[in-house]
Amino acid sequence: MLRLAAASLAGTAIEFYDFFVYGTAAALVLGPLFFPTFSPLAGTLAAFATFGVGFVARPLGSVLFGHLGDRRGRRPVLVASLLLTGTATVAVGCVPTYEHIGVTAPVLLLVLRFLQGLGLGGEWGGAVLLTAEHAPAERRGLWSSFPQVGPSLGFVLANGVMLALSATLSDAQFAAWGWRVPFWAAGVLAAAGLWLRGSLAESPQFLEMGDHARVPLAEVVRDHWRLVLLTAGGLAVGYAVFYAVTTWALAYGVERLGVSRTVMLTCIMAAVVVKGCLTPVMALLGDRFGRRPLCLVGCTAAALWMFPMVALLSTGEPLLMFAGFLVALIAFITMFAVIAAYLPELYEPRVRCTGAAVGYNLGGVLGGALTPIVATAVASGPGVPWGVAAYLTGIALLSLGCFALLPETRSVPRLAVVQAAD
Repeated sequence: MLRLAAASLAGTAIEFYDFFVYGTAAALVLGPLFFPTFSPLAGTLAAFATFGVGFVARPLGSVLFGHLGDRRGRRPVLVASLLLTGTATVAVGCVPTYEHIGVTAPVLLLVLRFLQGLGLGGEWGGAVLLTAEHAPAERRGLWSSFPQVGPSLGFVLANGVMLALSATLSDAQFAAWGWRVPFWAAGVLAAAGLWLRGSLAESPQFLEMGDHARVPLAEVVRDHWRLVLLTAGGLAVGYAVFYAVTTWALAYGVERLGVSRTVMLTCIMAAVVVKGCLTPVMALLGDRFGRRPLCLVGCTAAALWMFPMVALLSTGEPLLMFAGFLVALIAFITMFAVIAAYLPELYEPRVRCTGAAVGYNLGGVLGGALTPIVATAVASGPGVPWGVAAYLTGIALLSLGCFALLPETRSVPRLAVVQAAD
């Protein structure tokens, strides 16, 4: 289990590195380089729009790779998704800017971001299911949380590289070529991830299944549509909070508050490191007290904290901003630490890879794709951006209602199907 969990963690870290490095670049540099004819605000909004395309592609990736996972096994998904995401990320670092090829530059950026999202949409389902279906029932939450630590490691790695380049290069050097380096590094990381995953064994539950779904998506839509909608709505707040902190707040702090890139990246990275360290702790609490209670607590904490977080961000003081980010991300991980066990427990084995991944990634569209765009537009006026806090609080209340309608699954012994409560 330790070897399997470590390989899953490493793989998700690499794939989320690829995904996050784009978000950081969108917040810091892609607007003026690829949308120079726009105003600074419009350029940032356009860059965040290309960022959002990755989230739109993720449910499509979960359908594509979910079909592969439910028909051919979880292991092939891990290899194919990592290869696609890594290749697309390296290619982003090679795209000429608007100055050199005109409108073709943002179009290429859009296509490659779509491919990134397509690969990541398959990654989560494969990595989580391979771990969850191997894990003993009494510690399924703990072992399944290892892939959930991957996003934190990927974020810290992506932003650490950006921070180092930002601190050592001039603004002109960073804009000319420095921002491309983290994208090129994705090729080395993808090769390492493929090597790590080459020796993983297939899920025993998949091997035991004699009857595989012919068209998994059709069965999910026909038999589990309500479950998909509830899980997507429940997860929306986690995505919204995470990307409000790591993407919108970064752009807002640098462009509107005049805080340096280095300070903003340091505050956000420090909060993400703590979040990553708390992930297995929250997962253990999920094994002890249940998945649903922790999701309800996390949603409630997020709803109560969004106004204080925006107020602390608006001070521009590093320690106060860090405190605001930290509490928000603790609320986030209270939910997302147990999701890797919760979603597989909600779906029957024959459509589990498709159902769990589609629900997870639809939540990303609802919460992750729109949040940086909406928050940037709402915060365009003078004063403290209370509208952003209201928007995030509204999403938290929506997610709270969705989780309240889902059943508890901690006692499921062999990941049998559990239907959503009526």
